Amino acid sequence: MSIPTVHFQDLGRCAYQQAWDLQTELHAATVARKKANRELVKAGAEPAPQDHHLLFVEHPPVYTLGKSGSLEHLLLSEEQLAAEGFTFHKINRGGDITYHGPGQLVAYPIFDLEEFFTDVHKYVRYLEEVVIRTCADFGLHAERDEGFTGVWLPGDPAKRQPRRKICAIGVHLSRWTTLHGFAFNIRPNLTHFGNIVPCGIAAADRSVTSLSVEVGRPLELDEVKPLVKKHFADIFGFSWAEPTTGP
Repeated sequence: MSIPTVHFQDLGRCAYQQAWDLQTELHAATVARKKANRELVKAGAEPAPQDHHLLFVEHPPVYTLGKSGSLEHLLLSEEQLAAEGFTFHKINRGGDITYHGPGQLVAYPIFDLEEFFTDVHKYVRYLEEVVIRTCADFGLHAERDEGFTGVWLPGDPAKRQPRRKICAIGVHLSRWTTLHGFAFNIRPNLTHFGNIVPCGIAAADRSVTSLSVEVGRPLELDEVKPLVKKHFADIFGFSWAEPTTGP
């Protein structure tokens, strides 16, 4: 099997619905090409190269609730959401409720996993590994937490320091093609997590943090994006498609 090729787009600051519409469009095109290629193979013809995609985006303040989540974990009323300038979306990813906002790097891979591996748990572990390696680039030891998805920094009971979540993960697969992804806290307003029970986790020994807080200096997304891109390619073993140019 040839090495998969991934098309990259940095959407910058983009409304949640707009990014969701683009994900849906790319997902449908990827699935359609998969079906067409199967017919070509049946006819004895060469299949066309599959298009995989990776989107980076920074959303305006928004709360999203996964299909297994509880609306009770949103602690604001509709009126309060509107007054504070937040939007809210119920979506089809796994997981509970989370926050997206400025200063957070959100990554949406649209990968046909049949060209990588057909293992959902391995896919999630790979997403976690991208963030773990990026944290290591800044001298931080990040890790997985058994029983919880996402990426965490270890706590220190002696210092009364809780385990801290630095990246939330929620995915959805249809016909082995991925949607949604992860939200990596670089420099978000962490007080906005106080309006929800993040990912449904209310334990007193767990909290939310950001790369900037842990490193001890303000970081911009542009400092982190190239590292995340590199680790994606290294871990998943793909090459980048050449950027398209206009006429």
